[in-house]
Amino acid sequence: MLRWAFIFLIIALIAGALGLTEIAGVAAFIARILFFLFLILFLAMLILGFLIV
Repeated sequence: MLRWAFIFLIIALIAGALGLTEIAGVAAFIARILFFLFLILFLAMLILGFLIV
């Protein structure tokens, strides 16, 4: 999931450099959503790991 967020971030940077602002905005939004979803799942698994062990 973090890899997909990085890929969308690269797409957003390239699209922004080329002046494609709508594509860059959408790609950056998707990257942000994927990153925060990864962060939430990572923290949940971390907490569950500490509670189980």
